[in-house]
Amino acid sequence: MANAQMLLGKSAPEALEVTEAAREATWHYPSFVAELFMGRVRTDLVFPFPEQDESDRRIGDEFIIRLEPFLKEHVDPDEIDRTGELPSRVIEGLARLGCFGMKIPKAYGGLGLSQTNYNRVITLLGSHCGSTTVWLSAHQSIGAPQPLVLFGTEEQKQRFLPRLAKGTISAFALTETGAGSDPSNMLTTANPVEGGEWFLLNGEKLWCTNGPVAEVVVVMAKTPSAMVGGKERKQITAFLVERSMPGFEVVHRCDFMGLKGIQNGVLRFTNVRVPKANIIWGLGLGLKLALITLNAGRIAIPAGCVGTAKRCLQISRRWAKERKQWGASVGKHEAVATKLGEMAATTFAMDAMVALSSALADRKTIDMRLEASMAKLFCSEACWRIVDDAVQIRGGRGYETAGSLRARGEAAIPVERIMRDSRINLIIEGTSQIMRLFIAREALDAHMRIMGELLDPHESVMGKLKAALTACGRYVVWYPQQWLSWTWWPRAERFGPRLAGHVRFIERTSHRLARALFHSAMRYQTRLASRQQLLGRLVDMGGDLFAMTAACAKAHAMTRLQPSEQNPVELADLFCRLASRRITRAFEQLHDNEDRQAYRIAQEVLDGRIDWLEEGIL
Repeated sequence: MANAQMLLGKSAPEALEVTEAAREATWHYPSFVAELFMGRVRTDLVFPFPEQDESDRRIGDEFIIRLEPFLKEHVDPDEIDRTGELPSRVIEGLARLGCFGMKIPKAYGGLGLSQTNYNRVITLLGSHCGSTTVWLSAHQSIGAPQPLVLFGTEEQKQRFLPRLAKGTISAFALTETGAGSDPSNMLTTANPVEGGEWFLLNGEKLWCTNGPVAEVVVVMAKTPSAMVGGKERKQITAFLVERSMPGFEVVHRCDFMGLKGIQNGVLRFTNVRVPKANIIWGLGLGLKLALITLNAGRIAIPAGCVGTAKRCLQISRRWAKERKQWGASVGKHEAVATKLGEMAATTFAMDAMVALSSALADRKTIDMRLEASMAKLFCSEACWRIVDDAVQIRGGRGYETAGSLRARGEAAIPVERIMRDSRINLIIEGTSQIMRLFIAREALDAHMRIMGELLDPHESVMGKLKAALTACGRYVVWYPQQWLSWTWWPRAERFGPRLAGHVRFIERTSHRLARALFHSAMRYQTRLASRQQLLGRLVDMGGDLFAMTAACAKAHAMTRLQPSEQNPVELADLFCRLASRRITRAFEQLHDNEDRQAYRIAQEVLDGRIDWLEEGIL
């Protein structure tokens, strides 16, 4: 509890207690990003770049060779966007190809693809049709297959996974009207009856992707509280709920800005009888299951973003070469050329980050919660900038719909649809703001384990003394290392003259970032939550360092295979220059910013003292 309050404050102790109890409290495996925030660059985890095993690559190649022609021939993204429906023949075709069982082990009828191959498929889908991507990723990245594979009993796996692999649609129901990132507000309940062999499920879930068509839904619900350490603790439990169960009702299908072809809606449960055998993992473990499932599945979003970014780069390149203005193609003009160069460099870094994260996930010896979250945050925001630049480069044709372009005889380039479809990536599975808080919490975990008791107002004097001695013993070694560590890493020279300086910058800046994080925690302590802009800047710096690492490692690996090919080095070099400038500005803004002034004005807006600014509107 004290650990949570150190980061998130004291305003909502019940919510903090529920969330803190659900998070993964231990680190069984190392994490490159977690170590980065502590001033340690674990080069052994990422160098050399973990290339995909050749036999695994062939598996992915063979599946993509079957999928590509199906997508080209049968999946019309603009028609799906216009009608708001994914045709049944498309769903059936995807099921025949095995697309609904990509992450389900072969033993249960699935394809058993590695994370790397799965993300290659999601990248392909993300370049073509956002709605189709969501149908498939929501089913298996966060739908029933993922929690079943991770936490299901053998009986549950045998009963559900073969069906799900063949195309039975699944969904994940967590969010409610008043419960999003704060699960303590959850109102859906599951009360035991008949001696605990059955549970009566009652409540309503919002924004359930695939929910309106799902046959199997993982539903999070409050079960009777448990007594832990003499205190009552709320219990959230995960249930496998089938559409055929009486009382299961779809009450609304939501319509969004983009992704018109997805099925997302409101589900209502009225006295739904769910057997005890349908509990996944155990009573009270639902929220922890949800967080782990989201961590494991979250990497699909950045993979889709990579596909979208590559498609936008392709569209922009072709148009910038074709369109003539003032006697030259617009790509020859510096203003557009600069955008193209930055788009290409950023897309390369995104691709490297997803490939690296996927490879680390396949190792199964790396704690991926920070890598996946950082990839989601970085790639979703970078993708949005790239989409925006693609619209700008296409000009009026970027703002015009593909259907309108087609109707007047021009190529139906769907940049407008891509923009609408992409905006959700900054919101779904954790908004950018929540992701920054989550990453900051995990990044501070090592400090919290040491300082938690010392900062806990309820701790005894002897307990605080013991904690102080432990902290002194730890920091008397660690803190000087962040100032005195040798930063001219000789091994950086193997990356060549263009990248060696960037690799040294990563190591040097990781120490500076670690110091800044530590200083912030010591200065603000339990008030750190109120400094969310500060935390955001620290997290963004970590994201850029992770992306720089991935870009340098991938460029180095590519040029090792083809020494004459220097394009990857050029791309990594440009990205690192852009990222290092962002990091430098972020460090400056840690102490020289307008955060307090902006916050004060925001409160005046909320209090109605600036209502005069809204005059003259309807």
